[in-house]
Amino acid sequence: MTWAYNTVVMDAVNKPRNITYKGLTDLVTETDKMSEAAILEIVNKNFEDHLILGEEGGIIGDAASDYLWYIDPLDGTTNFAHGYPSFAVSVGVLYRGRPAAAAVVEFVGGPMCWNTRTFSATTGGGAFCNGERIQVSETNQVERSLLVTGFGYDHDDAWATNIDLFREFTDVSRGVRRLGAAAVDMCHVALGIVEAYWEYRLKPWDMAAGVLMVEEAGGAVSRMDGGKFCVFDRSVLVSNGVLHEKLLDRIGPATEKLKSKGIDFSLWYKPENYAADV
Repeated sequence: MTWAYNTVVMDAVNKPRNITYKGLTDLVTETDKMSEAAILEIVNKNFEDHLILGEEGGIIGDAASDYLWYIDPLDGTTNFAHGYPSFAVSVGVLYRGRPAAAAVVEFVGGPMCWNTRTFSATTGGGAFCNGERIQVSETNQVERSLLVTGFGYDHDDAWATNIDLFREFTDVSRGVRRLGAAAVDMCHVALGIVEAYWEYRLKPWDMAAGVLMVEEAGGAVSRMDGGKFCVFDRSVLVSNGVLHEKLLDRIGPATEKLKSKGIDFSLWYKPENYAADV
């Protein structure tokens, strides 16, 4: 499977992009669609009784299945369209609503030096990068941490709140980065090169693979209000674990203020009739 979508994306990275729009600034390219088609062909051939939700093609398969595949064929499409090296192909598999297996192929380097690294994880089996086991960092001070966040396309109250959080954490940490691909950001936490990542308004295909990488690398995952996370929620905080509560000291109250305005971040985008133990 990795070979199929690697070939699709790698063949396109230095070519002109055929770009269309799902919104004012939300891009989609022919490569998104071709990558998803390559993944679907293999999943359908080998797991024909599973439920599948692709970002571009929607939901197909048996809603009665215990297994649900989330496919993000090109996470970070805007970066891909500009040749900026922070994008990935991300595939996560849920068993009754809980992440069970994950693969993320990150495209690194940039024009004239493109390469990939492959992250993988299974529940209870650990997290790996290019076949080598990985683990989160041991940094226990926010002041010595490098953090990552993201911003959605809707400039609403959640977006404005995260602008404030970005500013607050920039003042107290070594820095906050905004790279633009959620799966990549979470894999970087799992790899131990950054300490934490958070974002509002994500969708399940953005998170299904990355959260398992972090957990299996020894990190922590929660909603941004500190509650127990599930893939159908709309906010996520992942960290190396030792910093989690310190980060929630700022992120939690900000999220509670949004909830007091009637903004709900929980149990969204769950496929109808899919049975989940969450």
